[in-house]
Amino acid sequence: MWKEENNKLYRKFTFKTFSEAFAFMTRVALEAEKMDHHPLWTNVYNTLEVWLSTHDAGDIVTDKDRKLAKKIDALI
Repeated sequence: MWKEENNKLYRKFTFKTFSEAFAFMTRVALEAEKMDHHPLWTNVYNTLEVWLSTHDAGDIVTDKDRKLAKKIDALI
């Protein structure tokens, strides 16, 4: 579930392995590139944390972030 906090959408994902996490990140990267909207994220082993905000709108949450969040959710 995405949480909106500090002007960002945030979600933590946990996978069985690093390879699964990395494969998911690759799928997300392809969707983000299509939208020209790139997440801030961290990956440690099987855990991926994602923060979404729109930089050119002043680092706030916009519809662009919500659309990317829905696309990310569809990839799970």
